[in-house]
Amino acid sequence: MQGSLALEIQQILPEISLSIFGIAIILLDTFLVKSKRHVATGIALVGIAVTAVFTLGLVGEDGSFFSGMIVVDDFSIFFRITFLIIGALTILASSSYIARENLAVGEFQALVLFAIVGMNLMVASNELIMIFLGLETLSISSYILLGIKRADPKSNESALKYFLLGSFSSAFLLYGIALAYGATRTTNLELIGREIAAGSASMALIYVAVGLLFVGIGFKVAVVPFHVWTPDVYEGAPTPITAFMSVGPKAAGFAILIRVLMVAFPATYGKWLGLVWLSAVLTMTVGNCVAIVQSNIKRMLAYSSIAHAGYILVAVTTRNQEGVAAILFYTLVYALMNIGAFTIVALVGRRGDQKSHIDDFAGLGFKQPGLAAALSILLLSLAGIPLTAGFAGKFFIFRAALESQFVWLTIIGVINSAISVYYYLHVIVVMYMKEPTDDELPVAMTPSTLSVIALSVFGVLQFGMFPDLLINFARNSILGFR
Repeated sequence: MQGSLALEIQQILPEISLSIFGIAIILLDTFLVKSKRHVATGIALVGIAVTAVFTLGLVGEDGSFFSGMIVVDDFSIFFRITFLIIGALTILASSSYIARENLAVGEFQALVLFAIVGMNLMVASNELIMIFLGLETLSISSYILLGIKRADPKSNESALKYFLLGSFSSAFLLYGIALAYGATRTTNLELIGREIAAGSASMALIYVAVGLLFVGIGFKVAVVPFHVWTPDVYEGAPTPITAFMSVGPKAAGFAILIRVLMVAFPATYGKWLGLVWLSAVLTMTVGNCVAIVQSNIKRMLAYSSIAHAGYILVAVTTRNQEGVAAILFYTLVYALMNIGAFTIVALVGRRGDQKSHIDDFAGLGFKQPGLAAALSILLLSLAGIPLTAGFAGKFFIFRAALESQFVWLTIIGVINSAISVYYYLHVIVVMYMKEPTDDELPVAMTPSTLSVIALSVFGVLQFGMFPDLLINFARNSILGFR
């Protein structure tokens, strides 16, 4: 009995580790003088490193634990590692921003760790109630992070909007869980799938449950028509948190969407296919078309984020292993692209994010050529230009769609990708073809922000020119998908 308990505890050691380090940072922060509070950043990075060791130690430990509530497989481990990478980059990118904006560093870093705990629980859940608990852990941390600039009305507004709409979407999710339980008498994903396959479930309730669950998850990943919160929240939030919100919750949301649809509701594929197909088309098209007219770069990247959610939905429609592998590949490289881009946006923005309009980047290619070159590479990758990771990710997604005979969906996706080139190139043109709007000194970079930008650019080029390593790792991660 003790051995069994010890084995089960081992499966959640990454989450326990992050929670302990997060609590330690909060407690320590209360006793440190202001000049020493940067120590919290180092502790948070150590916590992520320790958690990475525990996570890698789970490789080969496939199985269900805690009465089937937690599942450990390579799929969940891939996303756990992805979340740790996102967390580490966010912490490094935020260090200079926190000092510049005079934010509570301990509270900031601890909340990032707690948010990762929530995302980890989501992807490791084999149970709808556990998914909800993980989602709420992530959401509560996100609400506070969005409003952490207490004296900034925009930050307060973004936190309030996300809180109100997030609570609304959670109600849809809970109602979907209740209907799924009413139809199958269980909230375990595998058991739900078996009940439906055996024909003993009320299919009318199941169809409504799938729709409500899609609404709840669709809010987190910002797909149309559940995207309306995204531009306002991204614009008003602290820029490093905007970067985190644009990649972390999105990756976690797509991970549970895959697990819910393909484990619990594979027998209803014919019903939810049309819903996901239509949402993919609307999400790509609305995101790209509205991004064209944006003058604020954070809002432009927000609508870009919506469009990229649409590309990932294209892979969800395929319901095959190549499509799932493409999603894993894309979520990781998209995290590198977006965090790198937002890190540069935060640097150019100065105190209070005053310079967040695209015209504020005028002449950056002359004032700060290295920074402009890095942002150009990241934007070209987001646009899907060859030899970048963004191109490789879209190639794998569209190839999976073609193999599943979704020809028109692929054509619409390629057209949307071409449309996106316009607004990404617009920023590059402003940086290199327009005169500077002020005489301010070039942006000063700290070692931590420089490392984030360098790692992002390196990853984008590495996985763009040599994508086989990551896509093969993604394919291996779904071999034992449960």
